Amino acid sequence: MRGVSHNVDELDDTTIDEDVLQVRTVPRGLTARLRQWEIRTRPVDAESAAAAARRWAELPDHVKTDGQLIGRRSTGCEGTHGVFPACDFACKPCYHSKDANKVRVDGAHTLEQVTRQMAFLREHRGPAAFAQLIGGEVSLLAVEDHSAALEAMRAQGRSPMSMTHGDFDDDYLQRVVLRADGTRRFASVSFAAHIDSTMYGRRGSEKPNSEAELQEHRQRFTEMFARLRSAHGVRSYLAHNMTVTPENLHEVAEVIRASWRQGWRMFSFQPAAYVGSEARWRAGFRSMTDDDVWTQIELGAGRRLPYRVLQFGDTRCNRTSWGAFVADRYVPLLDEDDSADLAARDAYLRYLPGNYMTEPHISVKILRVARLLMRRPPLVLVAGGWLRRFARRAGGLRALRSGIRPVTFVMHSFMDATVVAPAWELLRRGEVATDATVLVAQERLQACTYAMAHPESGEIVPACVQHSLLDAHENRQLVELLPLPTRRSSTRAGSAPGVGS
Repeated sequence: MRGVSHNVDELDDTTIDEDVLQVRTVPRGLTARLRQWEIRTRPVDAESAAAAARRWAELPDHVKTDGQLIGRRSTGCEGTHGVFPACDFACKPCYHSKDANKVRVDGAHTLEQVTRQMAFLREHRGPAAFAQLIGGEVSLLAVEDHSAALEAMRAQGRSPMSMTHGDFDDDYLQRVVLRADGTRRFASVSFAAHIDSTMYGRRGSEKPNSEAELQEHRQRFTEMFARLRSAHGVRSYLAHNMTVTPENLHEVAEVIRASWRQGWRMFSFQPAAYVGSEARWRAGFRSMTDDDVWTQIELGAGRRLPYRVLQFGDTRCNRTSWGAFVADRYVPLLDEDDSADLAARDAYLRYLPGNYMTEPHISVKILRVARLLMRRPPLVLVAGGWLRRFARRAGGLRALRSGIRPVTFVMHSFMDATVVAPAWELLRRGEVATDATVLVAQERLQACTYAMAHPESGEIVPACVQHSLLDAHENRQLVELLPLPTRRSSTRAGSAPGVGS
């Protein structure tokens, strides 16, 4: 097994330069800026590598595979909690507690909590990570508060993604991304839109009966960002989220077929779980399996999708397949049955920087890779070989000239609250479960890739723990701290002039 050592002192000299580990005190002026640029473009950032090594040490042995990304090239994804619990949709299921909509949306509270949580994650999970600005519905935030929250996350080295139902207009989006004078506040943004038939309240489709009814809404959402780039040069990364139940399982494949050309970079599917508000649960969620859902995703992609060649945590929680559509063919990044591709993967995991994926500036990424190739010339051959194999699988250079659309397929499987509770309690006591079902839950929690910070207790908790155990108590406290006004406005942010401003 070629993994990251558990201690940064044990990392070999192919991974970290010795002087990277020194405290950086540099003079002011041009020399200081050049020195900072030199440090930033080093192939490996020592602080990121140390954070990854700590995360690797925390993982259970069963996920320490050759393809594991957590603890090697990532510490995992992060999310906010308790920052704006309210939502103006009614979804079945809903992972938030029943008190979420009794909490007032308050920009000052949001910004204070986002800053605290991200600073804690910066301290304990390293200088860079992907992080979700999630509630609640993010477009209920005033535009200034939404923008300020994204800036606060970026200030702590996070690459933020706003999680939304997507039912807002160009005006709201542009005021989040642009300053009052029309200049760009952000050069690029990331949004994840949750659009599916389990959601009630969308304008123009209040109670959808099928996924097909929502195709125009999916198209409308991506077109907003296309207009934003055309008019203002702001790039975007768009993810499509969909809750999967026995009722819409058979529609998953067609959602992919009908939507992948729209501009989505990720399709993420979440099999329904018994978490959150019990009033929103329905019988039969567990009548389908993860394999049932993944099969539908593969049908939509038009081929088998490898998810073990690059692994993100525990495959019982996450299945991920990276690749691209070339013409009408989906081509995975790596072929899990090709030994040369596996060797290329091993070289990538060994040599490329720990925070390479989260670096927002393409120029920095290019310089890091260029410096790495100068140091390790044989890697040029490794990269060239992989490019030839990818082109061959895609149908040759002529097919590549027709265009490449990078798309990632993801399935996130949440656990039921009834099994999370005993598993978490035993983990906190340092005990191993004797019940087989609870033991599996413990293993999955230890390998969790999506975590939330609790600076007040000094803990970083898995999302399943947050939604199963902590949200309810947290929201009851927030009801007292942020009670609703006596009279509520029924107008959604972004749906009318002046709202959200």
